Amino acid sequence: MRDASLIQNTQKTTVAIIGAGFGGLAMAIRLIQSGIHDFIILEKASDVGGTWRENQYPGAACDVQSHMYSLSFAPKTDWSKRYAEAPEIYSYIQSLIQDFDLNKYCRFNSEVLSATYDEKQCEWKLELSDEQTLSAQFVVFASGPLHVPQIPRIKGIEKFKGKVFHSSQWDHEYSLKGKKVASIGTGGSAIQYIPEIAPETDQLYVFQRTAAWVIPRDERSYNALDKKLFNRFEWFRKLHRTRLYWSNESRVVPIVKPQIMKYGQKLAEAFIRYQVKDKDTARKLTPDYIMGCKRILISNKYFPAFNRKNVELITDGILEMTENGIVTQDGKERKLDCLIYGTGFITDPRIYLKSFNCYGINGLELKDAWKDGAESYYGISTKNFPNLFQLLGPNTVLGHNSVIFMIESQVNYILQMIQLVHRSHCDAIVVKDDVQAAFNHDIQEQLKGTVWQSGCVSWYQQDGGKNFALWPTYTWKYWLRTRRLNPADYKLMNKTAGSCAA
Repeated sequence: MRDASLIQNTQKTTVAIIGAGFGGLAMAIRLIQSGIHDFIILEKASDVGGTWRENQYPGAACDVQSHMYSLSFAPKTDWSKRYAEAPEIYSYIQSLIQDFDLNKYCRFNSEVLSATYDEKQCEWKLELSDEQTLSAQFVVFASGPLHVPQIPRIKGIEKFKGKVFHSSQWDHEYSLKGKKVASIGTGGSAIQYIPEIAPETDQLYVFQRTAAWVIPRDERSYNALDKKLFNRFEWFRKLHRTRLYWSNESRVVPIVKPQIMKYGQKLAEAFIRYQVKDKDTARKLTPDYIMGCKRILISNKYFPAFNRKNVELITDGILEMTENGIVTQDGKERKLDCLIYGTGFITDPRIYLKSFNCYGINGLELKDAWKDGAESYYGISTKNFPNLFQLLGPNTVLGHNSVIFMIESQVNYILQMIQLVHRSHCDAIVVKDDVQAAFNHDIQEQLKGTVWQSGCVSWYQQDGGKNFALWPTYTWKYWLRTRRLNPADYKLMNKTAGSCAA
């Protein structure tokens, strides 16, 4: 803890929201709509947008349909296409700021360094990077699970004299035209930017450790009539959104029954053979695990990029970097001007929270509470951390539908907890230990036998194989279970007597 003499301008608020991405802004809008205006949005960057502010690489787009990747209570009726690209999503987020006048609630360039729960006062003390502190009764952790770049350790990287950057930190001032470029990784970001940069480069080396399942992308645009109908008739827009929702929900069936997924996998294999001319390259691009075990990606452009003469797929491991290139395990050196990390993000919260210290009851550190794996109740509330709520917490990320649906369910649930505290004239709320334990046991039981547990290693898992990330079944079940808060699942507390009767 920093010396109290250095702390200036301590401010108090009812709700502190950490992060100004989709989750944080959704929470803010619903607070306003519920008549709660005493809140602050803390954002470490100088602008809103979260992942859509950071990820502006060539070809960046969403793999969830536009009308499902927007807030139901703040809809956009004029999406240009079925699957929106990053600039349009970012523009939509900016429109939310304007429409709900959210700028006045935002404090930019204010990274939260630590959060400490004061049991006597039943409030959180947040230390900020600008040498200030903030006291808040409730804290909503809305920084999202995909925001800390995963940078691989490569021997000799410090020797390399060329350009190096991560896809989420794309240097748009650096031209790739005529350059020899290496891209490491074949995940969600890489399969989008590789086809975009391939025509510019003199040579593009794609380093693949594990092949990804990639299926066709619906590139259709919405025409003027579609947009007019969406804007004029709310029922028409809702009907379209509902159709998309249930179409996505149907994907759960092959996920929980891997034997069904194998039929879809045959079509995906045919898609690779159809798009890639060279049989050996097609073979290398075909995964050796059941489709869905890792994230399924969508693109019509990725596989055809390997038909270009200046694109080489490399599956040999990287040995080291030299001043002017990269050396693979077979001893071959390839000259490079630029190295791009398409390696995604750190997903284990025990790791990506390393720069954020969070202390709950009796000084328990959140990373210590999660040392055997991140667990919470509905991905929202964690035992021993009163009044601390999380959006898209453990086991609430999705592999088949829109996380915006989950965020909305969680935001409404958090509102119910805040309202219960106020209605009961109490000061704090925390999930009961046995309730959280039973919930997580049930989650892990449901994950057994799913395609996610079929043998591959993915970012959904921690060391040892436990899936800490994904919701294991239909999202309508999550909505149904979080639609009405059960006060019996929680302990209520106040400043004077400790416990508090609802």
